Amino acid sequence: MAEYIQIPTPAGKFDALTAGPEEGRPVLLLHGFPEAAVEWSEQLGVLGGAECFAVAPDQRGYSPGVRPEQVADYRMGELVGDVLAIADHFGWDRFDLVGHDWGAAVAWSTAAEHPDRIRTLTAVSIPHLDAFTRAVREDEDQQQRSAYMQALRSSTAEKTLLADNAAKLRRIYYPGVPEHHVDDYVQRLTEPGALTGALNWYRASRFNEEIGPITVPTLFVWSTEDVAVGSTAALATEQHVTGPYRFEMLQEVSHWIPEEAPESLTRLLLQHLLAHTE
Repeated sequence: MAEYIQIPTPAGKFDALTAGPEEGRPVLLLHGFPEAAVEWSEQLGVLGGAECFAVAPDQRGYSPGVRPEQVADYRMGELVGDVLAIADHFGWDRFDLVGHDWGAAVAWSTAAEHPDRIRTLTAVSIPHLDAFTRAVREDEDQQQRSAYMQALRSSTAEKTLLADNAAKLRRIYYPGVPEHHVDDYVQRLTEPGALTGALNWYRASRFNEEIGPITVPTLFVWSTEDVAVGSTAALATEQHVTGPYRFEMLQEVSHWIPEEAPESLTRLLLQHLLAHTE
C-alpha cells in the first residue's frame, strides 16, 4: 500500500505517495495532465515490493501547497527545479526518474540539464522534446494531433472543461483511465485554482529551445493508439539519445499507458532499472 506524505521544498509542500523502504533505490515518478500521483498506483506497489523507494508527487499546480497564480511560475525551469528540490529533500545524489505525459516532458528536461543526478530515465508517451518540437513544426499529422493545446491555453478553458459536470474534462480520459481514477482526478481539479494550475503548464510552455542530447540510460515507451503523439517524433527520439537507449511500442494501447497497460509498463520499467544498477 502506498503511503501519503508531504514533501517540504522552497516552493511549498508537495503532496505525494510513496512505497518501499526509505533506504531503497530511489525512484521518482512524475504524473501528467490532467492526472495526479495516483496514476502510478500500480507501479508504486511493484517498485516498493522490489526494494525501491518510489515517490510520486502531485506536481506544481496539482498540490494545494504549491499552486502559484502566475503563468510564469509554471515554466519548465521551475518544474525541473521542483524535481531537484524533491530529490534534495530525501538526500538523493542520484535517482531513477520516470515521467508520463507532461511528467515525461519534465523528465526529459531534467535528464538533459542534470545528467549527473539521473541514474536512468524512463519517458512514457512523450518523445524527446527536440524530436517532438520538430514534429509539431514540420509534420502535418503531429500538427493536427497537437491542435488541442491552443484550446487548453485559452482564457475560457476552465469554464469549458468544467461545464455540465465536467463533461469535457471527463472525456479527455476516455478510453484507458479507470472510472474510479477519473472521479478522483475530476474531484481534485474542481478544487479552487487546481484546474488553472494544471492548465498553466500549457500556457507557460515554450517549445522553442532545444534541450540537447540525453546521455543517461533511457527507456521510451510509446503506444500506437495515442491520439496526442504520432509516430514521427516517437521514432525520431533515438536520434536524440547518446546513452544506452531502448524503445518499446505498445500495440492497441491509448495515451494512458500507466493505467491502461500497467503490467506491461511495470515489467519494462523493472527490466530497465535492473539493467542499470550503477
